[in-house]
Amino acid sequence: MPRDKSISSVLVIGSGPIVIGQACEFDYSGTQACRVLKEEGVRVILVNSNPATIMTDPQFADATYIEPITTEFLEKVIAAERPSAILATLGGQTALNAAMKLHDEGILVKYGVKLIGADVDAIRRGENREEFRGIVDRVGGESARSIICHSLSEALDAATVLKYPVVVRPSFTMGGLGSGIAKDEEELRLIAGLGLQHSPVTEVLLEESIIGWKEFELEVMRDHNDNVVIICSIENFDPMGVHTGDSITVAPALTLTDVEYQRLRDLSIEIIREVGVATGGCNIQFAVNPNDGRIIVIEMNPRVSRSSALASKATGFPIAKIATKLAIGYSLDEIPNDITRVTPASFEPTLDYIVVKIPRFAFEKFPEADRTLTTTMKSVGEAMAIGRSFPEALQKALRSLEKKDSEFSFSRKGTKAEHLAASAIPTESRIYSVQQALLLGASIDEVHSYSKIDRWFLAQIAAINTLAVKIEEAPELGAELLREAKRAGFSDRQIASLRNIPPSEIRSLRGRLNIHPVYKTVDTCAGEFEAFTPYHYSSYDLESEVRSRTKPAILILGSGPNRIGQGIEFDYSCVHACFALSEAGYETVMINCNPETVSTDYDTADRLYFEPLTLEDVLEVYRAETEVGPVAGVIVQLGGQTPLGLAKDLKAAGVPILGTSPESIFLAEDRKAFGALLDSAGLAAPEYGTALSLAEARSVAERISYPVLVRPSFVLGGRGMEIVYDESALAEFIEKATAINPEHPVLVDRFLDDAIEIDVDALYDGSDLFVAGIMEHIEEAGIHSGDSACVIPPQSISSQKQNEIIEATRQIAEAIGVRGLINIQYAISNDRLFVLEANPRASRTVPFVSKATGVQLAKAAALIASGRTVSELSAYLSQTQGPRGVSVKEAVLPFNRFRRSDGRGVDSVLGPEMKSTGEVMGIASDFGAAYAKSQIAAFGALPKKGNVFISFTDRDKAAGCSTAKELHRLGFSLFATAGTHQALKKLGIDAEIVSKHSEKESDSSLKSAVDLIEAGSISLVINTPQGRGARKDGWLIRTAAVAKGVPCITTIPGFKAAIAGITALQNEAMTARSLQEWGSL
Repeated sequence: MPRDKSISSVLVIGSGPIVIGQACEFDYSGTQACRVLKEEGVRVILVNSNPATIMTDPQFADATYIEPITTEFLEKVIAAERPSAILATLGGQTALNAAMKLHDEGILVKYGVKLIGADVDAIRRGENREEFRGIVDRVGGESARSIICHSLSEALDAATVLKYPVVVRPSFTMGGLGSGIAKDEEELRLIAGLGLQHSPVTEVLLEESIIGWKEFELEVMRDHNDNVVIICSIENFDPMGVHTGDSITVAPALTLTDVEYQRLRDLSIEIIREVGVATGGCNIQFAVNPNDGRIIVIEMNPRVSRSSALASKATGFPIAKIATKLAIGYSLDEIPNDITRVTPASFEPTLDYIVVKIPRFAFEKFPEADRTLTTTMKSVGEAMAIGRSFPEALQKALRSLEKKDSEFSFSRKGTKAEHLAASAIPTESRIYSVQQALLLGASIDEVHSYSKIDRWFLAQIAAINTLAVKIEEAPELGAELLREAKRAGFSDRQIASLRNIPPSEIRSLRGRLNIHPVYKTVDTCAGEFEAFTPYHYSSYDLESEVRSRTKPAILILGSGPNRIGQGIEFDYSCVHACFALSEAGYETVMINCNPETVSTDYDTADRLYFEPLTLEDVLEVYRAETEVGPVAGVIVQLGGQTPLGLAKDLKAAGVPILGTSPESIFLAEDRKAFGALLDSAGLAAPEYGTALSLAEARSVAERISYPVLVRPSFVLGGRGMEIVYDESALAEFIEKATAINPEHPVLVDRFLDDAIEIDVDALYDGSDLFVAGIMEHIEEAGIHSGDSACVIPPQSISSQKQNEIIEATRQIAEAIGVRGLINIQYAISNDRLFVLEANPRASRTVPFVSKATGVQLAKAAALIASGRTVSELSAYLSQTQGPRGVSVKEAVLPFNRFRRSDGRGVDSVLGPEMKSTGEVMGIASDFGAAYAKSQIAAFGALPKKGNVFISFTDRDKAAGCSTAKELHRLGFSLFATAGTHQALKKLGIDAEIVSKHSEKESDSSLKSAVDLIEAGSISLVINTPQGRGARKDGWLIRTAAVAKGVPCITTIPGFKAAIAGITALQNEAMTARSLQEWGSL
């Protein structure tokens, strides 16, 4: 039937900030939904708290609300907009839980609004463990033996029935948060205790262990006519026990028998019908016993899942787009396939290639954390590759990870016994241990007995090793062997290493032998019908499917897999470049390897190449495009550090780089060159020096005086940075900085302890400067800009000082030679302006600044790179579309995902090394309300009343206690340790004294701050850190606060901002206003 005309407006609930387990794949899904609804003439109302997303651009919705995803704010939007329906199945678990709360609190009935995609009953049946188990039984499936528990005592009793090990699965959480495998009572107390805490309904499922079984997922869709299609089967390379988001995954499934696959298919169809997901997609997970074929249904998500983006990119079948059309009344057979243009969506995709996804981790950011992979997801991103075989796709995916030594190495390291032992433990490096064990002579059966990885996969890795030995030992690297190597996914770098020659020689040899990849098209039908959408992947086949063109092409290099320090913000800039350049008459060509993103949607750029972002792979795409039409050049400044690192070598290979040149990029990135530039411009920078040893570092620190900021050079996201206050801390840092060598010295900067930090995003075209935003950091100096709350417009910087900042920005942009975007970080100390660093590229702040000001920065930057000038871009640089109030960006941190091997949390203190995975935004008429909204959106809502624990270091006591006076005036009861209590008493502030946790060792009857937090007696923690480590009381306090979900503030400026936020919460009614409405004020 045609579209449901009763649906005239739809409220789309987004997924909120990027967090582990719910990342930018839901921006992809939500953006698709908004685009489809607008195309269908439906008024789109969007609520999402994340400014970094594409979907929160005003062009994608008629009313865009960047507001907290809470019942309170959603009701305000519903009351103002009166939507016909709510679509919550594309915003991950956040949106689903929010929709259920709207129902439970009677808001859906109150405003006469319905859920589409999946109704309340279907969501409950899919999410409620006990109900779902009953459904599986009714359709003839089998669930793991399990028991529902609502308390720790119930969990302990259940474990005696099920026997250890048991799997703990909390209800209504995302990314396996709070789940785990308990091998004994001690582990069960820890894991189940956390699981009950993380579950919004205080419920966990304990189930029998199926560790070591094979795990599969099926992506399923159903329409209102009961047509059901299986979009894709996905297989985990890692056996059960590792969250599917942390496992290497393969599509289609490769080790199922036809009978097993048909059984999974039949079960999936029966389950989606019985659950009652009437219109849309869902994800169903299975475990298969490799010994006897027994099939267990693990769970389902009655919504578009995290895997849906992967399945969409793997098949070319846009799940979110089709789910949205189904939700507004269409049936599968009424929706045409975009790629073939002749088959309907009821025609199931068929693949004639292999897709491999590999997760990207960030354990280096949390050195205390246990690196073992469990059922709680820990990865921060992923890379995907497409190949004609599993070895080809696997090796391409490994080199897409943007991590040193991510490819297989064939130099024999360690012993067989060591690698076999390592392969038994699920970690991010297990695949390398497996490969090395096989290389060192272990049999496939031996490796399987340790790792439980399917023998078929192990045989494929063994074949890669065999070919590597053949390449290494061949008297001559001829055309046949070289082509065989490339078809198995070997990079030029790997082959060069095996032959002990430079990679450039392999590239030259391939050129002489005319061995280049051709590019095939993802067509959804294994070649049965013609594909009209240029969505390409490389293969060493014979026939290229790249079509000729007449328009000049611009290649845009994406940002690769998300990781801390380089996330969705860079994809935002790339997508905007695609839109702007296509409108300007160019053929946009996107190169990226991240399946979660909007940039890898086949209808974002005119052409999409799903390829690794390495020099070899980018050069081959460039060569292929030059053969079919004119190429204007390549843009490398929008995808973060990944493409920026390729600029120099691309230019050396003859590729035209558009925008800021590689030489200019080096001028800003190289510390000495940039220092000389600042000196010649008469601009101040903190004193600094470089060091290759502890003696040199000590000498620099003594010359410029402590505290100093120390960091390795050429890093992303503040990797490895620390502030050190004395020589012993400096020695500790140098000892840890193992990467120090003559090419990469340690940088030692004078740390401006009491400074205000500023971020500026600007455009420069060679003559005109446009400053889009001056952003003031709310946290103290030394907190990485990605982790600090920030505000636009600045709240404490005079107009005179802002003019000085603008003039300094002009001087730096001109001296560097910027043509496009530049981000400069400044500090103001004792009213003097210091330059900290400059990034001649799109920064992670671009989306926030764009939303806060209404300036389309990335679009303008792309056009400047193509030759346009600032003066020609008034349509993009008009500030009439943005908020007229105050915008606060707050970071969202993943500390609740990481625990030490002893079960205790990692320290949540902030510093110069970035640790946040995402961000939210609060917009209001004043700073206090905007800050309060940002905290609500970041899962750390400030309390209006209650008890506050306060503990300050000696250097913070004066400023902290005077701020605490305000807290006392606002009606809070204060608790403090002895030193802080004494300082408060001197100011006449009442507080109750509590003991330090370390004092309990001598007197267990004492009540410590940790006891009060764990008992739920504390509403807010203010704790400024002395340092890291288990010996510090502060660490125990902060980890207890994270575990209990209590807001924990670790800086004095953050404390002052909280006072402003609490004051606003007590005195003001929070409002919700769309970006479009802000722009009209």
